[in-house]
Amino acid sequence: MTEENGYFIVKQKALPEVLLKVVEAKNLLETEKVLTVQEATDKVGISRSSFYKYKDDVFQFHDNAQGKTITLTFQMEDKPGLLADVLKIVAAFGANILTIHQSIPINAVASLSISVQVLPTTGDISKMVASMEKQDGVHYVKILARE
Repeated sequence: MTEENGYFIVKQKALPEVLLKVVEAKNLLETEKVLTVQEATDKVGISRSSFYKYKDDVFQFHDNAQGKTITLTFQMEDKPGLLADVLKIVAAFGANILTIHQSIPINAVASLSISVQVLPTTGDISKMVASMEKQDGVHYVKILARE
């Protein structure tokens, strides 16, 4: 098995309970039913360390992703043309770039976020993210939000 970061859609009943509780805790925080991670984890019955371990890697799938906005966060090397290469991937998958926010690079590494509109013609988002992650100089790509 390779070390690639792949994406899977798994039925809820196949997931360990801790992952389901992480999603539940994230939903509590997103809907502001609780204000802190501690409150969310106490309410769903998991440790904060479990929450932080999985929070960026598990999220609820919504069947109707079309017309949604997905915000991605990146960390990448400050190399000429790298951002352009990443943006070409977004275009190749048929998504629409709404916003780009980039920090000033520190130690030749930049942090940025990109909001992308998923259109009816947009390809597989998980493949798009995987393609971005494979770019030489991209340290990581994570899905921050889906609206």
